[in-house]
Amino acid sequence: MEYPVRRPQKRGICFIVTLFAIVLVATEADDAPCATPPNIIFILADDLGWNDVGFHGSAQIPTNNLDALAYSGIILNRYYVHPICTPSRSALMTGKHPIHTGMQHTVLYAMEPRGLPLTEKLLPEYMKDLGYSNHMLGKWHLGHYQLRYTPLQRGFESHTGFWTGHQHLNDHTAVEHGHWGLDMRRGYNVAYDLHGSYTTQVLGKEAVEIVQTHNTSRPLFLYVAHGAVHSANSYDFLPAPDETVAELSGIENYRRRKFAAMMVELDRTVGQLVTALHSRNMLSNTIIVFSTDNGGPAEGFNDNAASNWPLRGVKNTLWEGGVRGAGFIWSPLLQNSSRVSLQTIQISDWLPTLYEAAGGNVSSLPANLDGVSVWKELNNGNPTNRIEVLHNIDDIWQSAALAVGNWKIVKGTHYNRTWDGWYGPSGTREEKAYALDAIIRGRTGRVLAELKMLPTKKQIIKLRREATVSCGEGFHMANECNPLTSVCLYDLEKDPCEYRNLADDYPHILQSLLARLADYNSTAIPPTNMKDDPRGDPSLWNYTWHNFGDEPAAEGESDYYDAPELEVLLASGDNRSFE
Repeated sequence: MEYPVRRPQKRGICFIVTLFAIVLVATEADDAPCATPPNIIFILADDLGWNDVGFHGSAQIPTNNLDALAYSGIILNRYYVHPICTPSRSALMTGKHPIHTGMQHTVLYAMEPRGLPLTEKLLPEYMKDLGYSNHMLGKWHLGHYQLRYTPLQRGFESHTGFWTGHQHLNDHTAVEHGHWGLDMRRGYNVAYDLHGSYTTQVLGKEAVEIVQTHNTSRPLFLYVAHGAVHSANSYDFLPAPDETVAELSGIENYRRRKFAAMMVELDRTVGQLVTALHSRNMLSNTIIVFSTDNGGPAEGFNDNAASNWPLRGVKNTLWEGGVRGAGFIWSPLLQNSSRVSLQTIQISDWLPTLYEAAGGNVSSLPANLDGVSVWKELNNGNPTNRIEVLHNIDDIWQSAALAVGNWKIVKGTHYNRTWDGWYGPSGTREEKAYALDAIIRGRTGRVLAELKMLPTKKQIIKLRREATVSCGEGFHMANECNPLTSVCLYDLEKDPCEYRNLADDYPHILQSLLARLADYNSTAIPPTNMKDDPRGDPSLWNYTWHNFGDEPAAEGESDYYDAPELEVLLASGDNRSFE
């Protein structure tokens, strides 16, 4: 069976011969090629942990709007991102593994004279080819040292947000490598007028305005890349409105309470956006994807308070807690919704998947994409063609991880194993503590009830149970493996929390995965990291993070710098430098 949103437009066919207009009208009613492509909304959270949303079993943070969408959509329980920001965002935009774009090593720092290679065609450019109106809000983090690397020259028609890896959500400044500068843009211009406005709320209002003013004769692609819940600057690591923090007084740990308030603010913008789409009669032809960019920084990592419980590890580690992402897809166009999917999907798959959902011909995409379209499988529930998940290969840090089917190897690790454990908070997970009524009565819940898409309370409870990963307390008896000295092997189907190393039990499987990892590494290009360019110092540009590469270089200065030596920071266990 074919679905209207998957087939390419051929409007010309519909109007070739006016003599057959009467026949044509009847044909158009049933003929998918003339259907309007769906609006696509991609919402990306920053540093969100597996256990920071209600639909994975935690009752601690009220994510009512996200939960309502998740339960009426498809919860992606085997969805993978990369362990840190820039690699994930590059994979989303290019449909390629970071090792194939040079973005595999740590993140892109604000003073580096580089960006996501201009030879790469990005997701919004593909959507533009299909007639989409493309808009971006929020965090870019794929290069800004020259304007040609920034969103407006990579396929987006508008951008309100920031170029670097993080900012304080009230004053919009970022401190990085000892430098401080303002980073909030409206298009190319510094948005001084937004100073003091909470970034998450700004992005929420801008998203609503984009929807309200959208010309519905064209499909909309809106990419909302939140700065929440990334930590900010040292004087206020977790900025959140005081009144929202006060609403969450039941969370005893104050740092966790502020983190939760940041997440609640993000969730509220989702409700506002869904309401706006509904009021414009756009929601019935819309696809909404929600994803984190990497696992959560837990228990003080990056001075943050996320939770990946019960998964192992944190952000910027190759354990499941660093790479297994909270995510879902929602749309009335999906034929098989209100379910928990165990289909394997990786963040690079979104480019071909959304391209096909928008009516594009996937066979016309470049053959060297690593992503595979899962649009048909999301509809019919069959296993995807994603058999292997390459989490990353970083030859500078000598770390790598690969999953093939249910088997995963971990080779090397970061921070000298400091963050290789299991970290809470687990939060209350009791069903009686989960605010079902708040989901149903929330903005999104009311809209979905009106559309008759909201599951019953009984169905929601069932879905929540299915989406909750439970591993018991086995970590106390974990079969220890030191990935710095030997390769670790895990069966993720039986052991999603990576308690038991099976390398000695299945040496043939271990060797097979190592051979496959070597195959991948033979295709990798060198990391493109560069040392900070002193011309990027914000103090030279009125204390703003600037496109310094567009300015004339002083005599004797070079535009090019050698790759940074970050191993000293890595060995020290300092994680503040890795945003």
